[in-house]
Amino acid sequence: QLLAGQKKSAPFWTFDYYQTFFDVDTYQVLDRIKGSVFPVPGKNFVRLYIRSNPDLYGPFWICATLVFTIAVSGNLSNFFIHLGKPTYHYVPEFRKVSIAATTIYAYAWLVPLALWGFLMWRNTKVMNIVSYSFLEIVCVYGYSLFIYIPTAILWIIPQKVVRWVLVVFSLCLSGSVLVMTFWPAVRDDSRRVAVATVATILLLHALLAVGCLAYFFDAPELDIPAPIIPAHNGTTVVTKSH
Repeated sequence: QLLAGQKKSAPFWTFDYYQTFFDVDTYQVLDRIKGSVFPVPGKNFVRLYIRSNPDLYGPFWICATLVFTIAVSGNLSNFFIHLGKPTYHYVPEFRKVSIAATTIYAYAWLVPLALWGFLMWRNTKVMNIVSYSFLEIVCVYGYSLFIYIPTAILWIIPQKVVRWVLVVFSLCLSGSVLVMTFWPAVRDDSRRVAVATVATILLLHALLAVGCLAYFFDAPELDIPAPIIPAHNGTTVVTKSH
């Protein structure tokens, strides 16, 4: 029932139970992606796009695409930065895929779960508060991450100023979707709780973007040891690298 929301579902051990979470067509997914990239001021993303038929199809594939985009773009960025250096030997860092997957999927599931639990708890304290199902919250977070896919591709550009401008731009778009969605859910609460909740949502969203940029693209350059070349007289010569 955690994922089902208001839907009538089959028993959880049947295929039909999980099929309901992916019952969405291409036009609906594209429309929701467009809504997350071009948020309408004053419009609630859940009521405008999600509530009629929340899904997991879009969020799952958006997260999967983002994982591989960040991992591949991070490797390409590292390759282009060190291209032309005689001491550099390119080695694909496949561990970045698993790290990116753990980070993205943990954020897309654990943060909505914590937010859903918090809203349910506040709903017992405050009357007439707007409530969302867990599936609706997952939907909002999943689609809000789409803007980072083209952003991660553009992060290949080896200019820190450009990268940070892209981060701020993406945060403004995706963050506005989250704020316009969850502010109505907490605005009837006490002012301090409402502001703190929205600020925490934005802070966690910003930490994800900044953390991915810092780890996958702005990681400090490692010192590569100079190669040791054996000489013909039995001694070794250490070449000096700059």
